[in-house]
Amino acid sequence: MRYADGGGVSPPGRAKREQVRRQAAALFASGLSPVEVAARLEVSAKSARAWRRAWLAGGEAALASKGASGPASKLTFEQVRQLERLLEAGPAAAGFTEDQRWTLARVADLIAGRFRVRYSLKGVSLLMRRLGWTPQLPIHRAVERDEEEIARWRRRQWPAVKGSRAGWARGSASPTRPDTR
Repeated sequence: MRYADGGGVSPPGRAKREQVRRQAAALFASGLSPVEVAARLEVSAKSARAWRRAWLAGGEAALASKGASGPASKLTFEQVRQLERLLEAGPAAAGFTEDQRWTLARVADLIAGRFRVRYSLKGVSLLMRRLGWTPQLPIHRAVERDEEEIARWRRRQWPAVKGSRAGWARGSASPTRPDTR
């Protein structure tokens, strides 16, 4: 089975995957082989064989979700949702008025201030990626920038500044051409 939602790392995703394993347990109980279960549930045969071994050793309870892998998250599921809403509201809403960029340091400060939890910059980066946010480099442009004037300059002045495509040496450097001898 393919998990289009990023592997089912959220509690609803884990519940969905656990439901698939419970279906596998029912199919094993009816006498199907792991390969047949894999085909019916659209999972790998390797997963189906591992599920069957666990099912034989501990029954359907052995196929229950063990929770998220890795260390426990510092934020609860609800706090992560709150953080997502705060990020979508923008830096100005969180009190960062200098510019409209979410830097890792700002997000770490936001988390520390709202949830009383400290994250390293690497931890914030991983959390942001998990939420679907990517680091972005801002385009620094002057407030006084005049797009019409820039277009006019490119049209009129740039050709003179740029020069010709041929460069300073016209003609051919080939010794076989008659006009170069």
